[in-house]
Amino acid sequence: MATTERLGPSRTRRNSNKNILTRIRHGQISGGGLSRGTEMSEALLQERDHQAKWHGIPVMLQRLYDSSHLNSDLSQIHSIIKEVASFLSMEAMSFVTEDRRTAQESTSPNTYTFDLFGGVDLLVEILMRPTLTTQTNFPKMSDDLVKDCLSVLYNCCICMEGVTKSLASRDDFVMFLFTLMSNKKTFLQTATLIEDILGVRKEMIQLEGIPNLPSLVQSFNQQQLANFCRILSVTITEPDLGNDDKHTLLAKNAQQKTNLCPSHSEVNQVALLNIPGFIERLCKLATRKVSEASGASSLLLELQDWYTLLDNALVLDALMQMATEDAEQSSTESPDESSLVTSPLRHSLPQSMKIVHEIMYKVEVLYVLCVLLIGRQRNQVHRMLAEFKLIPGLNNLFDKLIWRKQTSTHVLHGQNQNCDCSPEISFKIQFLRLLQSFSDHHENKYLLLNAQELNELSAISLKANIPEVEALVNTDRNLICDGKKGLLTRLLSVMKKEPAESSFRFWQARAVESFLRGSTSYADQVFLLKRGLLEHILFCIIDSGCKSRDVLQSYFDLLGELMKFNIDSFKRFNKYVNTEEKFQTFMTQINSSLVDSNMLVRCIILSLDRFESQTDDVRVAEVLSECSLLSYMVRVENRLTILFKLVNIINVQTLTQENVSCLNTSLVVLMLARRRGKLSFYLNALREKEYTEKYPGCLLNNFHNLLRFWQRHYLNKDKDSTCLENSSCILFTYWKETVSVLLDSDRTSLCAIASYIDEAYMDLGRDFLEV
Repeated sequence: MATTERLGPSRTRRNSNKNILTRIRHGQISGGGLSRGTEMSEALLQERDHQAKWHGIPVMLQRLYDSSHLNSDLSQIHSIIKEVASFLSMEAMSFVTEDRRTAQESTSPNTYTFDLFGGVDLLVEILMRPTLTTQTNFPKMSDDLVKDCLSVLYNCCICMEGVTKSLASRDDFVMFLFTLMSNKKTFLQTATLIEDILGVRKEMIQLEGIPNLPSLVQSFNQQQLANFCRILSVTITEPDLGNDDKHTLLAKNAQQKTNLCPSHSEVNQVALLNIPGFIERLCKLATRKVSEASGASSLLLELQDWYTLLDNALVLDALMQMATEDAEQSSTESPDESSLVTSPLRHSLPQSMKIVHEIMYKVEVLYVLCVLLIGRQRNQVHRMLAEFKLIPGLNNLFDKLIWRKQTSTHVLHGQNQNCDCSPEISFKIQFLRLLQSFSDHHENKYLLLNAQELNELSAISLKANIPEVEALVNTDRNLICDGKKGLLTRLLSVMKKEPAESSFRFWQARAVESFLRGSTSYADQVFLLKRGLLEHILFCIIDSGCKSRDVLQSYFDLLGELMKFNIDSFKRFNKYVNTEEKFQTFMTQINSSLVDSNMLVRCIILSLDRFESQTDDVRVAEVLSECSLLSYMVRVENRLTILFKLVNIINVQTLTQENVSCLNTSLVVLMLARRRGKLSFYLNALREKEYTEKYPGCLLNNFHNLLRFWQRHYLNKDKDSTCLENSSCILFTYWKETVSVLLDSDRTSLCAIASYIDEAYMDLGRDFLEV
């Protein structure tokens, strides 16, 4: 009995502690009863504090609550907040350094206690209280008090995702935070908190709802604007849902039907473009030269060891803010990047940190420009980027980028993939993505050249006795690159020196390919052929031992654009691929993944078709007879094998932007067959292949469904069909006619797919399109 009595009080105290926590949580969820710890008596909190290991946080919050009224002594409030902050900052720092983002009570007990007892809500109330009253004679919060409140909230967000989501759900608080960004003293703390909050919001914020957005952005100095781009990146990009099914063309088309209005990100892009001077300032930021101090190259090697400490650039930004404040005390000049450069503290920072500080911001600026370039306002953005000389500026910056060999840990980055690599690598990749977006199907691509290179293009056209491309003639030479080399030529130089498995190879190839995409230009192709690009690509595919499918796909696509309709390219190909072993290696790479190589296959088939109509030309006839690649593709059995594989590896439910090219390549094969009156031969061959493989009807029914989807997808009035027409030099009307002929329901038509499917096997998979 005595033993039981001795155990009783201890159990009671533990249960009491649990009851307190349970009651608070229940009240917060239900909205009734006890909803915050400050509603309890201070005596009770003190009694339970030691055993519960609350470190006096509930008592401090009680005192804070009692003293935080509109006309309270702000110095007392500030003192309490500083005391609380000391308990929370170490937990937040451990999360930054140990890279842990999923927090629980056990890993951050002080933060958990602070939130549980209403600390987060109380700080929000303290910050926003002046905006919720008409009274004008209340004490004004100091900048330091605001900064400390924001820092505590940010530390809580770092340790507890639930806090971040809770703050993100409060539209009034989010909009209030943007108003704090107008004060440069509190800008950094506000920006980091907003960035974290917007990252978890379910609904994208509307920039137009931010009070006085244009004047707010115009008030930022260059460093603040660069930091603001980190926030903007979340507001102008559609969230990646992380579900492959959502990325299928079927799902995207269905979504477009239900969402007839512009998306939030598109509306936000327009809001930014309407801010006077916004794009011009971003161009200046993007092209500002990186520090040229001696020793920069070797010190950049330090980045790979310590960049992980800079979560959201907190440490680095704090140091730079100290530098700014130091400069402000010694100068009355405008607080922009010029004062930062001359700051004594800035000079005392490690050189690598000064360089990476500029690089990290350039990554965000280039990202914003890249997103705007591929948006609905693309032509407007292009005009502005040209006017503000972004490309010449980037050309002058290019030599400052260090294209050294990277370690094997550098992996390829997808278009929407979050990047956790070093700032230097992120910068280069974003730089290449911008070049790709800038050149793709746009006449401004010739701004990537200098005057001498433009003259070279003109000379190539003159020698070949063909007219100059209109876009080349219309290029404003006041906006092109200067110096000995243009940006495209510089890119080719580093591209050829890149290690086989480098992550940059993919983006470099994409950037160069975008220069060639669109209507085929003989002069553009020859310009690149003269610089050894074709031989470099073939070396990478055949001899380099490259295993990356992404890199190989990018080189296949680039090779296709470089060789299309160009007899010189096929002649050079045959000169490089001069043994049966090399040719078989090349064809093995192609056939191992037609999803990756089908654009090259399409180029070869289209080129062969054109060359066969030009046999009166001695050079063409010679290449036709000697080129192993053309000889391979001229054999009908090889084309049929490719056609069968293309149709067999896709279906309506799995079509994406990545593999829809397989469908279009199969259509090219059949369109050319139709021109020559051989369409029925190809369809019958597909039927015989079905029976040989013992699944009659499956292949042709699948192809029938794919073509029905093609009609819905490409005949949509919002779809731009010019890409198909330009890339194939086949009028889009012929594309449409061929599809209609193939889908004809008349089973007596020898050109209709239905004629080759036995009635017993008709309509397999017809419901695919009814999803």
